[in-house]
Amino acid sequence: MTTPDYATYIAGLPRVLAGAAAVLRDAEGSVLLVEPGYREGWTLPGGTIESDAGETPRQGAWRETLEEIGLDVPLGRLLAVDWSHGPGRPPIVAYLYDGGVLTEDDFKAIRLQEEELLSWRVVPREDLGGHLTGALLGRVLAALDVLAEGSGTAELENGVRVDR
Repeated sequence: MTTPDYATYIAGLPRVLAGAAAVLRDAEGSVLLVEPGYREGWTLPGGTIESDAGETPRQGAWRETLEEIGLDVPLGRLLAVDWSHGPGRPPIVAYLYDGGVLTEDDFKAIRLQEEELLSWRVVPREDLGGHLTGALLGRVLAALDVLAEGSGTAELENGVRVDR
């Protein structure tokens, strides 16, 4: 029996995509959402982690926030981790970090990445279901619960908590 080399072994392993985002809020607790131009619906500032370049989830969330809305926001603690399956793609592990509460000056300083985003808005928790769908909605609601409760990081599968 021949033993495959390490590169061949690694190439044969299952793939998992990874993304990271920041949960940014106003003083009333409403969440900053962005509207991508490349697909329907709304999302959080964030995106794919450039893991091949050695980027960590926290670094990816920070970089994507800076690129997409022009704010250099120090990220707080990890609020939620979600393992999400989807049709036609490998599973995604999504990390949500506390982006903190933005000031009026922060909101005035937002500059959208025109190549990717059309607009932004701040949405109260009770209206998030009209803007977010599926696992992303569950992910954001779980993150807001963690903030409100002062509890630990939420573990999710497809946007549903599994750690309760």
